[in-house]
Amino acid sequence: MSPQPDTQTPARSPAAWVRQVNEALTTLNTGAESADLARQIVEVATARLGISGARLWRMEKGEPSVWEAHGQLPPPSVNDARQVMVPQPQPQTLITTATSHWAPAFSVNGHVVAALETAGSAPLSGEARSQIALYARFAGLALAHSEQRHLVEMLSIIVEANKRLNSTLDLGELINIILQLATRQTNADRGTLFLMDRERDEIWSLVGLGLAQQEIRLPTSKGIAGHVARTGETINIADAYQDTRFERDVDRRLGYKTNSLLCLPILNKDNQVVGVLQLLNKAGGPFTASDEEFLRALSDHCALAIENAQLHRELLHKQKLERDLQLARSIQRGLLPESPPHLDGFDMVVSHKPSQMVGGDYYDFVSLSPQTLLTVIADVEGKGVASALVMANLQATLRALVQHLHSLERIVGSVNDMILADTRAQKYLSMFVGLLDQRNRTFHYINAGHVPPAVLRSNGETIFLREGGMVVGIFPGVIYERGFTKLEPGDIFIGCTDGITEAMDVQSEEYGMARLVECVKRVRTLPAEQIVDAVLTDVDRFSRGGPHEDDRVIFILKVL
Repeated sequence: MSPQPDTQTPARSPAAWVRQVNEALTTLNTGAESADLARQIVEVATARLGISGARLWRMEKGEPSVWEAHGQLPPPSVNDARQVMVPQPQPQTLITTATSHWAPAFSVNGHVVAALETAGSAPLSGEARSQIALYARFAGLALAHSEQRHLVEMLSIIVEANKRLNSTLDLGELINIILQLATRQTNADRGTLFLMDRERDEIWSLVGLGLAQQEIRLPTSKGIAGHVARTGETINIADAYQDTRFERDVDRRLGYKTNSLLCLPILNKDNQVVGVLQLLNKAGGPFTASDEEFLRALSDHCALAIENAQLHRELLHKQKLERDLQLARSIQRGLLPESPPHLDGFDMVVSHKPSQMVGGDYYDFVSLSPQTLLTVIADVEGKGVASALVMANLQATLRALVQHLHSLERIVGSVNDMILADTRAQKYLSMFVGLLDQRNRTFHYINAGHVPPAVLRSNGETIFLREGGMVVGIFPGVIYERGFTKLEPGDIFIGCTDGITEAMDVQSEEYGMARLVECVKRVRTLPAEQIVDAVLTDVDRFSRGGPHEDDRVIFILKVL
């Protein structure tokens, strides 16, 4: 910058040009918002101070930017604005260029935050420059007052908004409150609050003000809202259709036309995007910097409220799921017999322990006659609710079949085909079905891919019941073969699911069938109930600290 010669115009008395400045200042509506007041300042300066144009600058993020401009002006020079507004190592006194005159409008703590640039058809006289400096000083005071008033009003609105945001933990109600606050304060026609779904890399709206409660779900790779979710940037555009990122399909689907658009991220305390607020079609024109400022101030409170509401929603969902699982567990327990039926000459005890609230292990006892008992042990692949549903289906299928079929081979074959038809090979199961004849002490059985039960003979010999076929529910039309053994007094039958034999210790070594047999041998003289307790205690001791726990069934039958 360099000083310029004054134009040779007749001088007026200071009182005259002060009066002119006063008339210009009284034209300003000092009660207006700062954005409107800034526009008035440049228009009044051009109309009242005998200049061809005026440009008002302000500091944004440490750099000068044009706030408002009016009239005929040279191209804006950020470098010139920076010399006036950014503190310099040496004091800057000359603020007149060949085309423009600069006057600081107002400053905070010695830093210029707004400056008025004016231009004339010829270099401005000293009188004109003094007049502009006086106008700029008082216009700056009005701007500063407006900014302070706006700040107080915004803080008041934020305080009231915070009260409303903290008034509910219901996520749907909270989002409605956020949208009402945002659209009312910015005069937006519609708004949508998208929430982040990081697992699916999507944003989704639970509600949308003016969208008749329709859900919108978008990948973060598409649309302006998706871009904001990915980058954390704020996007403010006057014409959405001029931006290639805008998804016009949403407008077509909803029968709406988007013009102006403001989209900004909602960040939590860790600076992570938890949501995206998108506002459409501000009344009277595009969204302003003041709108952005308000929403950014509101977003911190929104983020905290959203996270609290989501945690509350997850807690309610978890509590409901736990109640449902408790009910499912109660129902499943009701499907399984509490104990085997009494048969003279036999001592039988069974124990069932699911690793989760419900499981896929199954056992059953069906009396076919006073002296004949059908015993079943099965293990549905997997754990949890899905396996429990297959287990319930297996029980219903098996109990229906035994009423009409009297051949073990046909019963197991039919179970295989029916389970396959119901689950479409998505679930399979292993199963051991035994037919105990009390009178003759014989045991006919089919082992369909199950852990082979062991029979400890009274003479110390151990046999394993392996005859049968493959697991149930994979291939149709499987042929199963029957096995047979004779039971003698003192023999012990040991049946279980793989939750017993595959229980692992801290080194991932399995408990195994050999340990199970040895455990039973050590306590074989005890009643069946105490043998079961001894086995479960030994398995728990072995697997303490192991990598995982599975559903467990153990069935002990002693021949008396």
